Amino acid sequence: MVQKRNTQSRRRAIVDKVIAFQEVSVEQLKDEFNTSEVTIRKDLSALEANGLLLRKYGGAVALPTESSELTNTDVSKTKQAIGKAAAALIKDHNRIVIDSGSTTSALLEHAQSVRGLVVMTNSISVANRILELENEPTLLMTGGTWDAQSHSLQGQFAENMLRAYNFDQAFLGASGLDVERGTTTFNELTNLSRTMANVSQQVIVMAESEKLDRKIPNLELAWEHIDILVTDADINIDSERKITAHNVQVIKV
Repeated sequence: MVQKRNTQSRRRAIVDKVIAFQEVSVEQLKDEFNTSEVTIRKDLSALEANGLLLRKYGGAVALPTESSELTNTDVSKTKQAIGKAAAALIKDHNRIVIDSGSTTSALLEHAQSVRGLVVMTNSISVANRILELENEPTLLMTGGTWDAQSHSLQGQFAENMLRAYNFDQAFLGASGLDVERGTTTFNELTNLSRTMANVSQQVIVMAESEKLDRKIPNLELAWEHIDILVTDADINIDSERKITAHNVQVIKV
């Protein structure tokens, strides 16, 4: 029992240090907590699995936050470019579903010329932006239970609402990209994204290439269920080749 408390206390302290310094090394943590590298690596693995940090070679770094991403001019420009390219895929009178996320919502302002658009979303912020569009799309909400981690509506009710419709396209984001598996997430609530894909004729993932560097445990959507990846031109050739080998079209901006 004492050992378990010690482990929990040490892991809480590790998270505090990662938040404070943004990056820590295994060597540093081993010396500070007077334990072995094996123990520290187990701690980092457990903390990453719980979505509290990201592991990197020799240590760990803090999770990127939406607020810091949005205040970064370069990232914001990248999101806007991805949004513009994704919006170009939408045709008049399409029925689309948009998942929560700052990257997916970036396509909205570029879809203002699309006529007769019907949009369903599980995101309140996306819904508010849709209501501001001059072309006045028909807005549908999934309903469901509010999830504080993803800032979106989730759950069985939302899934059932989605299954009542057929969509031309689904626009989904990703916390991480795995060239072998597909999109990844820290959130264990993955059913809604999968349901969005299942009820759509075409599935488009919108994500920056830097998300290929994030080692995230939970598979959200396998490549076999994805038609198009819209990303930036910084994606390396090897990663692009591996993704296209899964019959996924890669659009670079």
